[in-house]
Amino acid sequence: MGPATVLERRYRRLMLAYPRPYRTAHGDELIDVLLESAAPGRTVPVPREAWGLLLGGVRSRVVHQARGNPWADGLHLAVTAVAAANLAALLPYAGALPLWTLLSALALLAIQRGRVRAALPLTLLTGAKAVAIASGQQLFDLTLVPVYPSALSDLALFQFSDPLVVASGYLVVLASLLALSTRPSPRRAKSWWWWAAVPVAAWAGPHWLADDSQLPLSLSRMAVEMTAFGLAVVFAAWARDHRWALASGTYLAVTSGWLISRVEDLTNQHLAYWALLALLALGAAAAPFRQRRHCLD
Repeated sequence: MGPATVLERRYRRLMLAYPRPYRTAHGDELIDVLLESAAPGRTVPVPREAWGLLLGGVRSRVVHQARGNPWADGLHLAVTAVAAANLAALLPYAGALPLWTLLSALALLAIQRGRVRAALPLTLLTGAKAVAIASGQQLFDLTLVPVYPSALSDLALFQFSDPLVVASGYLVVLASLLALSTRPSPRRAKSWWWWAAVPVAAWAGPHWLADDSQLPLSLSRMAVEMTAFGLAVVFAAWARDHRWALASGTYLAVTSGWLISRVEDLTNQHLAYWALLALLALGAAAAPFRQRRHCLD
């Protein structure tokens, strides 16, 4: 096996970052150019070339995903994010609420895979039970209230959430699913990375505020939200598309409702947290309007 063959195989592995249609149309041509420009005897791609291929592949995948109706797909993305947050709220209490945590996970799975009609009854049942728990009421089955925490959290379920706020999160999902179900076109599946974000967002620590705060904020959840909003800005800039702005704005509206319901307990840290999310959401809305820098952008 000669050096050129080894180098070609490594270039082809890096090309896997690109979507399959792009590799089929341009993969061989791009690899031929890279091989011709490589130094004699080289078996490892230049770091700059490797980084360029990986970054270009991710960017190409983002642009490839930005097709179809941006508003319908943005609404689907928003529903996925809010459904993931709803599951993250229940996950620490899976031991006490195994059935309802499972139904919430199945609802997220149906939404993530684009089965919006199948997600409707699952979301309705889970949302009704969640609102009942937040209200201290019994619905469907007997539940000991407050629901005690597990290793992921040291707080009781919905300890700092108003029943109306809990209901609003599920109503946003239900209304969006109803709107999406009226459209005949099928929904594309969303990334499996949403499932990796759920346990991180479910963890209640470490706290950003003092332990005696009336409205604690979890650094782990903040990290997930800031990362998602930051990626929305980057993806919106790359694809020049507003679907990520719609998703960010919808999630921000749900989060704002939670903060407004506890306005008397807000501190400067809470306002800074909201301001960062709002700034990133505005960035996602403005990014598609940026000027082109060169003709091949």
